[in-house]
Amino acid sequence: MDFLQSIDWMQLLRCFIVGGAICIVGQILIDKTKLTPARILVVFVTAGAILGGLGIYKYIIDFAGCGATVPLTGFGANLAKGAIDAVKESGLLGAFIGGVKAASGGIAAAVFFGYLASLISKPKIKKQ
Repeated sequence: MDFLQSIDWMQLLRCFIVGGAICIVGQILIDKTKLTPARILVVFVTAGAILGGLGIYKYIIDFAGCGATVPLTGFGANLAKGAIDAVKESGLLGAFIGGVKAASGGIAAAVFFGYLASLISKPKIKKQ
């Protein structure tokens, strides 16, 4: 039971609130717009990349931890950070390789688990 005392409950609450808020925005976009899930995904990744490139998303990550890094916005911020860091090291070529290199673990996991999900589910197309 000592492990329960070592848990930072406030950090856990911040993580839950921020991650939940991001999910609420996504659910509102699904319910109230005609955007497809693929377009919503692109909106979240792009928003994360823009906020990450501007240095704003870093503060959200510092506040919420995994509540900000696990959603798609965190993936976009990770892509932007990787590209910026690689540009500093490799020049213009880094803009193309840095983001993918920084996010390679997440990309590999997405491909693997997406493939597994495709084996056990039947996707439905959203009616316009």
